[in-house]
Amino acid sequence: MARLIKIFDTTLRDGEQSPGCSMNLQEKVQMAKQLETLKSDVIEAGFAISSPGDFESVSEIAKIIKDCIIASLARTIPKDIDAAWEAVKYAKRPRIHTFIATSDLHMKYKLKMSPEEVLERAVSMVKYAKKYCEDIEFSAEDATRSDPKFLVKLFEAVIDAGATVINIPDTVGYIIPDEYYKFIKEIKENVRNIHKVDISVHCHNDLGLAVANSLAAAKAGASQLECTINGIGERAGNAALEEIVMSLYTRKDYLDFECNIDTSKIIRTSNLLTSITGVPVQPNKAIIGANAFAHESGIHQHGVLNNRSTYEIMTPQSIGLNENKMVLGKHSGRHAFEKRLKSLGFHLTPEEFNQSFAKFKQLADKKKVIYDEDIEAIVSKHCFNTPEFYKLKNYVINIGNTISTTASICVTFNEKDIEEVALGDGPVQASFKAIEKIVGKDLNLEDYRIRAITKGKDAQGEAVVKLSYQGKTYTGKGLSTDVIESSITAYINAVNKIMLALSYDNKENTMNIP
Repeated sequence: MARLIKIFDTTLRDGEQSPGCSMNLQEKVQMAKQLETLKSDVIEAGFAISSPGDFESVSEIAKIIKDCIIASLARTIPKDIDAAWEAVKYAKRPRIHTFIATSDLHMKYKLKMSPEEVLERAVSMVKYAKKYCEDIEFSAEDATRSDPKFLVKLFEAVIDAGATVINIPDTVGYIIPDEYYKFIKEIKENVRNIHKVDISVHCHNDLGLAVANSLAAAKAGASQLECTINGIGERAGNAALEEIVMSLYTRKDYLDFECNIDTSKIIRTSNLLTSITGVPVQPNKAIIGANAFAHESGIHQHGVLNNRSTYEIMTPQSIGLNENKMVLGKHSGRHAFEKRLKSLGFHLTPEEFNQSFAKFKQLADKKKVIYDEDIEAIVSKHCFNTPEFYKLKNYVINIGNTISTTASICVTFNEKDIEEVALGDGPVQASFKAIEKIVGKDLNLEDYRIRAITKGKDAQGEAVVKLSYQGKTYTGKGLSTDVIESSITAYINAVNKIMLALSYDNKENTMNIP
């Protein structure tokens, strides 16, 4: 009988820590709802102590999500664990996930603690967390570069203290699959009480081995695999959920594992994350890349036409790709639009639906055909609301091949209109300079991209702007059939996210979370 592997999704915590992947409250909630639809076993909703914004998002997700375990990360520090519990206590199935580094390198240079002190801290903090809830996950940071004998001693002690999950992470993506298999085996065979807990692994992709290592760990006895959508995460990222799951699905003959993930929701989940973060997936990315089911070679095309299994080991439909897309137009009604939203995996409130439907109708007057990508873009823009501290009122661009480009931008801020004019090498640069003059902050443009959402001359242009401010990166998005307008609104959207973050920093927090 196939052994069940639990999927622990950390897109909203470890994934969001990757540069350019930050999300606001509404975006995190929408992503969490999609992860619930995907049937993830565990959603790590954030690191509650890290900021008031993170605390609020974990708390809100805990209140809304019913079918998944909701976890918050916490260092082995009482105030971290207090904050984690305050955030997840509303969950139907709450979990506190606490960690401490265990390698000699980390203990000596980062923690400046002895192994005995680390063990004592780990045990005392697992006991401390246990007073709040039953489900406690303990992680040994940098486990794969730790002394296995020390880990055995440590794991036995924290299990006795009440841990229900033991995580053995490859924090820096260092280990090789065969090596990891032996490492997990050694832990499993020598920890006397290991049968009382789930063994979890959390693999980073620094050597491109995160998925391979996760599968090797499962073969060795791990029962929970930690991963992210699209493999996002710090540095080179984490093990990609879609690659792990489809490996289990496609190679049941060899792996003999099963999981609860609804694979037909994979592409929708991937697209939602891309839409929220503005971070594209490379075309040749396994499972979800644009080329994953594309065949250009004549030999390949001939084989696929005769029998798809000649070059496809899984079907497009198995991950939720539907080759027959229904298109909508200006005569489509509310029912058809609502049905399409549900098929795309959106969960909207009545207010959000009405707002999206109104924008759909406006777009339908400009475009003959509305595609799925148009609908996804509309919902992403108008339902993941960032408060409009600055709101575009109007703009005028003067451009020609014999004059300098000039942009005049007028925005509303605190119910007052502010207008600035700037010169630039083109309409986009001039517009961005004018907005920066309005805002009066030292903003650094990290990235700017624009793409057509669909085919055709009337396609919507989606602009993505990434601004850095005080060491953090903020992603703004704009959408319009006019690419200049979409670029301007994307820049303003990024500025509004900066303003939102600053408003969080200035809030008085009743829990004294730094």
